Amino acid sequence: MKIGLIGAGRLGICLALLIEKAGYEVLASDTRSDYIRNLQLKKYSGTEPRVSDLLNTSNNISFTVLNERVIDECDVIFTLVATPSLEDGSYDVSAVDDVVSDILKFGWENKNSLTGKSLVVGCTTNPGDCDRFQDKLSEVGMNVYYNPEFIAQGSIVDDLENADMVLIGGSGTHGALLEEIYHKIQVPIPSIHRMSTKAAELTKIALNCFLTTKISYANMIGEVLALSKMEREIDTVLKAIGSDTRVGNKYLGFGFGFGGPCFPRDNRAFAAYAKSVGVEHDIGTTTDNFNNAHAEFLKEYVLYNNHDKLPFCFRYLTYKPDTDILTESQQYRLCLDLLNEGCKVYCIDDTLKEQCDDRIIFTAAPIENVYWIDL
Repeated sequence: MKIGLIGAGRLGICLALLIEKAGYEVLASDTRSDYIRNLQLKKYSGTEPRVSDLLNTSNNISFTVLNERVIDECDVIFTLVATPSLEDGSYDVSAVDDVVSDILKFGWENKNSLTGKSLVVGCTTNPGDCDRFQDKLSEVGMNVYYNPEFIAQGSIVDDLENADMVLIGGSGTHGALLEEIYHKIQVPIPSIHRMSTKAAELTKIALNCFLTTKISYANMIGEVLALSKMEREIDTVLKAIGSDTRVGNKYLGFGFGFGGPCFPRDNRAFAAYAKSVGVEHDIGTTTDNFNNAHAEFLKEYVLYNNHDKLPFCFRYLTYKPDTDILTESQQYRLCLDLLNEGCKVYCIDDTLKEQCDDRIIFTAAPIENVYWIDL
């Protein structure tokens, strides 16, 4: 059984290497020729932890720039291409459509060669997209599954090995194989949930919408306590609320709002889909609006509490520590807001210096007489 992967980017390469480590032969493709050439030489230029080690110890994975090779040689084909957000919050799945078109073209040119194969869509899509892909690929005898990953940038390999849930949408000849792969990849026994592709697509964005709601709830409680002159008891109150098993302490801390490349986009995608089916007062929109309001609150909060008018200092500006991603970073947003207020701002992590506002003063070591942004 040969497993293929189209789109060996930040997430794709991690999944491909873990599938190879689990004992399967893997062929992965990507459009970037220099990137593929380096992978063939066992060189990884990215920042994800553990990828270089997995690549160096791999012995049954190969790389190509040709999607046609993956389509021809592999029985199960994962695709993890980019699906950027559209203006209304929904996902642009044109890159997945391109993969489907490549498959159809190959199938028409090589009659009956794809019968019984499966396409596994791992990138985030809108509810109903995979049904549309299935309608098209039924022409060449292929099944479509939806199998999104629940990971965070900077810990992708660990997250794949220790996922709380494995979501598999769709039915066909390879459902049991997908379950087998995750049983081999994951350290704990995986919690696998099977359903239709559309239900799985909805589950993916709805789950992240719940997490953004929980983050926003915690920040709202923190704001109430801060405005009640009880800042020192924010953590105590939230810990007490989270001790109730119906709530739980994960994602229940006061601080920056949600950011990064996944949570905000999934939240808006859920809101867009809810609106499309007639739910006007959806939680996704409310949470997104609160996240923006909370950013303004934090600016006013730190300005008010900086009694000595000290320069501000950030430990990092990325959306979370140990990543190289500024996408919707609430830390960076606060930094820019403070700069626009005329404040002097330092940061001790200069990893993304070239991408940041040139008004920021980067310093290699912690400095004295500053107001630390520690939320």
